[in-house]
Amino acid sequence: MNCSIYQNMDQLNYNHLRYFHAVAHEGNLTRAAERLNVSQSALSSQIRLLEARLGHPLFERVGRRLELTEVGRITLDHADRIFETGQELLATLTQTGQALPPLRIGALSTLSRNFQLRFLKPALVRRDLDISLRSGAEPQLLEALKSLALDVVLSNEPPKSAVGSDFVAQKLAEQKVGIHGRPERMRYASLAQLLSAEGVILPTEPAIRSGFFGVAAQLGVTPRIVADVDDMAMVRLLTREGAGLAVAAAVVLTDELEAGRVVTAPFDLDIWESFFAITTRRTFPHPLLADLLAEAARAGEA
Repeated sequence: MNCSIYQNMDQLNYNHLRYFHAVAHEGNLTRAAERLNVSQSALSSQIRLLEARLGHPLFERVGRRLELTEVGRITLDHADRIFETGQELLATLTQTGQALPPLRIGALSTLSRNFQLRFLKPALVRRDLDISLRSGAEPQLLEALKSLALDVVLSNEPPKSAVGSDFVAQKLAEQKVGIHGRPERMRYASLAQLLSAEGVILPTEPAIRSGFFGVAAQLGVTPRIVADVDDMAMVRLLTREGAGLAVAAAVVLTDELEAGRVVTAPFDLDIWESFFAITTRRTFPHPLLADLLAEAARAGEA
């Protein structure tokens, strides 16, 4: 790393920043000095040193109260985040603090949004937890997981680069893949008739595609693919609008199936889609992650 970064950090005294932080929140030197157990003159001196380092005044006096200048407000915003991060660090390492670090979740961009919501549901009811969601391709998500920028990655397959790595893939659920569509498009006596007559919306997920084309080959049918889709939300929308029949797990179309807008064909494809939570071996994992994974696994078995 560039040495000048460390030099600049050394020039900013974080003890001065702590004093400023207290004065900014109290709005009064006397109360801040009492809170910090220092003299008012010493506190004023520390604030002046910080102002000299930053090159701008941080406060202006309005009556008996100290008001932040524009630079003061900017500095306080950064100071709040710095000290909040410090509390998160202590809570993470001791795992005894009340403040929970944000839960950072990555998910393949092709993964069912309904499945993601089911996974998140136990965490969403907590008011003391911030959740960060990131979608993308596997290489980028696994790199973020490896660098500890993510706590878990949700996927429908184990990581391709898992051999010899610290990645751990836990299967959370396995769901049968079926054919789903508007009721008026599902009135056929056999699977072969259905696939011969109706267009298919096919996800790009490899296991589903290979399984589906294997079924079509056994039936001697060449299916008409009306859409190759890499976004399960779009599979859901296209199916709901009657663009074709979706080859997908039922979780993708949960709301539509429950409302009767979409139905499932009574033919067994013998294709399964698995859902995985990928983590990496850590000494200090997120304190809620183990419970969240266990709850998801129990729901997947139900």
